[in-house]
Amino acid sequence: MTVLLPGFLDAHAHLALIDPTQLAAGGIARVLDLGGWWPAADAPGGVAAAAALGVAGTDAVPSAAGAADAAGPDARYAGQFLGAPGGYPSRQAWAPAGSACAVGSPGEAAGAVARQAAGGASVIKVTLNSAAGPVLDTATLAAIVAAAHERMLPVAAHTEGPGQADAAFTAGVDLLAHTPFTDRLPGELLGRMAGRLTWISTLDIHGWGEPTAAFHVASDNLARFHTAGGRVLYGTDLGNGPLPVGLNRREIAALLACGLSPDDVLAALTADYPGYPNGPIPAAVSPARPSASTPALALAPALAPGVSPAGARRVTVIPGDRPTDPHDLTGFIDWLLRAQALPAHALPAHAQPARALPRPDLEDHRS
Repeated sequence: MTVLLPGFLDAHAHLALIDPTQLAAGGIARVLDLGGWWPAADAPGGVAAAAALGVAGTDAVPSAAGAADAAGPDARYAGQFLGAPGGYPSRQAWAPAGSACAVGSPGEAAGAVARQAAGGASVIKVTLNSAAGPVLDTATLAAIVAAAHERMLPVAAHTEGPGQADAAFTAGVDLLAHTPFTDRLPGELLGRMAGRLTWISTLDIHGWGEPTAAFHVASDNLARFHTAGGRVLYGTDLGNGPLPVGLNRREIAALLACGLSPDDVLAALTADYPGYPNGPIPAAVSPARPSASTPALALAPALAPGVSPAGARRVTVIPGDRPTDPHDLTGFIDWLLRAQALPAHALPAHAQPARALPRPDLEDHRS
């Protein structure tokens, strides 16, 4: 038997730092790029995105070099990292040129958000990393969140350093780009976060198979967050160190060790892109260079009959039966890692993606 599922999502990737054409063979159909990537100048929408973000077209991160067809995953993206002047990651060697946008005051917030929106961003990314430099002050962070929410765009925050996860939550961000790993969160704060925030897992970056102290802190926080009812998305921070380009066995095992069930893991993988109900639905672009016959944009469902509810062009196919023993977690992981992402148009007409498991929609902040 072959199991057909909505395209698996890696909710934290950096396409500028990897070859995205390898993701489909590894089971990943969709990615959310959380900073540093936008469509290349030679891709549909690329020139407009580069102009909106204030970078030269030649500086736009290229599509997968030499790809002859749309072999990459469907992608949505944040555009630039919004942070304090001189803050993370503006001084990091790995950050592509033009990928950081300094926001020095509340008055600059709306313009910074508007540029990302004009460039096609479906989420706004802010950085609060006090371990690497200055961070956004309270008023400026609040102004960014307000400007994003006015446009119905969710806000994801990189938090690192004492108190930064709390600061992000207090400011009203919607997602934490990483499970908090600096310190153990107080139970009262964690419980309040579980009622509103979505966390993206990214556990394996802490040691890449050789767990560090930060891995144990993050795992403890995530286990308690999950127990409290918090929403978790599968994400790896792909591009950060020696991570597999595709499904990550260690990330999945860590999630299961934190108390997520196999069904919870599948829900975290098949969730829709983060977004507000009735918010904008930007077209998902392929980071691979398209052929003349393959459209680079996956339109919203109402405009493209037959694509998945997330607007994706790819679905995930897993050969073989899922293990029936709920305690056979190794067998479940082995089965999951057989997954491949295939173009939806290549499936027989009668084959329809399985209905998505309950997805962690963001709270509608208008209520």
